[in-house]
Amino acid sequence: MKLVFVYWGYENAGSMLDLRGYARAAKAMGHEVTIYGPPNEFADNYSKSLEDADAVVFVVEWTTQLQFGDQLDWARLIGSVPRERRVVIDCDGAYNERFRFAGDYNHRDEDASQEWLAVCDSISDKICQPALKPVRPNVRSFLFHIYDPTWETPLDFTDKEFSMIYVGHTKFRWRGMSRVLNAIEPVRDKIGRVGLVGEGWDNPPVWTQWQEIKDDYYVDRDYLARLQVETMPPIPYPQVPDTMSKAVFNPVMYRPLFEHLGMVTCRTFETPAAGTIPIFILDPDYVLTVYGKEAAALVLDQDDPDGKILDVVERPEHYAAIVQQIREDFAVRHSPEARLNELIEIIKE
Repeated sequence: MKLVFVYWGYENAGSMLDLRGYARAAKAMGHEVTIYGPPNEFADNYSKSLEDADAVVFVVEWTTQLQFGDQLDWARLIGSVPRERRVVIDCDGAYNERFRFAGDYNHRDEDASQEWLAVCDSISDKICQPALKPVRPNVRSFLFHIYDPTWETPLDFTDKEFSMIYVGHTKFRWRGMSRVLNAIEPVRDKIGRVGLVGEGWDNPPVWTQWQEIKDDYYVDRDYLARLQVETMPPIPYPQVPDTMSKAVFNPVMYRPLFEHLGMVTCRTFETPAAGTIPIFILDPDYVLTVYGKEAAALVLDQDDPDGKILDVVERPEHYAAIVQQIREDFAVRHSPEARLNELIEIIKE
């Protein structure tokens, strides 16, 4: 089967690692995966050829626009396969009625919400979200993101550059990040280097200063300076696992919208594969559902958060055994091959 993904690729954000895993698994399984667009630096399987396409999969993150092409390209994509062979994967929870949660939101106004619902409905009857239990009854759960065993880095804690690193941008992240830093603050003198890698931690990008979105990217940089937190620019997506592996632990946190919808993200699966300990800044019930009961020990304890941070830094090998269990489970349930098989079954229905 030849699957064409329609995806807006970024060098330093998004799901390009996932799509690389899909492409590799497809080749091994006798299928083919391409990403619609001209050849470019993001991946080597971009193509505008729709010849012999069996399915077109629209993966939506951040934008509803076509990255490479025009209205004629939309017509080609829609016309290349029958409606039942087109799938929309809504990674941002946009295929919902408008709502707000903890300062986050899926649409700025009701018109935008209704417009996007109509766009998705015009493309396909098969609308998926990487959520455990999608809100709308016509949306099916398809987690989309993968755990790729080729990402795995040894769980070796003998020579770490950092005690903590977080790799990700600032959009709606301060709520979770402040919880982590507040936990570190009482034991800061016992914690080594702390680093934040991504766009906006050091200085706000110019485009985030528009008044209507300024609060979405809020960061208390004075607080970061007081805690001696090091801020670093974004990195290309192939470097994410190795960068996370430079630290004893990495916090796993989502924007509030994703928490509310019970969604999974790239970091859900990338972090356990890195040579680090994930500390979950997430609802404990969600963690147990996704990662298993042993992962309860990796949740940031609200009763003793600084104690949890210190214990992970001082006894990483103890927690590494839990991470290894997660890896073994994820390598079966969430592998590229397992996810691709699930997607193919959706297409065939």
